[in-house]
Amino acid sequence: MSVETLLAAVGLALCLVLLARMALGARRRARLDALVQRAARGLEHRVRSRWRRHRLHGQAAREARAAIERARRARHGVAREGQIHRPRSLERDGSDAAPDGRHRKDH
Repeated sequence: MSVETLLAAVGLALCLVLLARMALGARRRARLDALVQRAARGLEHRVRSRWRRHRLHGQAAREARAAIERARRARHGVAREGQIHRPRSLERDGSDAAPDGRHRKDH
């Protein structure tokens, strides 16, 4: 089925629905209009929520990649002891060490 045939079929169906709508009474026409409006709002809500979810998923993926890259760059200049990371810029020169080799508290 080509695109032209599909569009023609959709146009014909729409014309038939509008013709049937004109044949309805005022009450049934109002109910049909309300039904169509609810369906349109529901479709719009689904489209917007999927678009939002897709956009936020992409943003979260970009932020995760950026955080991983920052962590990779931060490895240089950091001493790691198990799960403890100590920047080398905070290492002491040993002048304030106690006789047993432990650091003294600064307070």
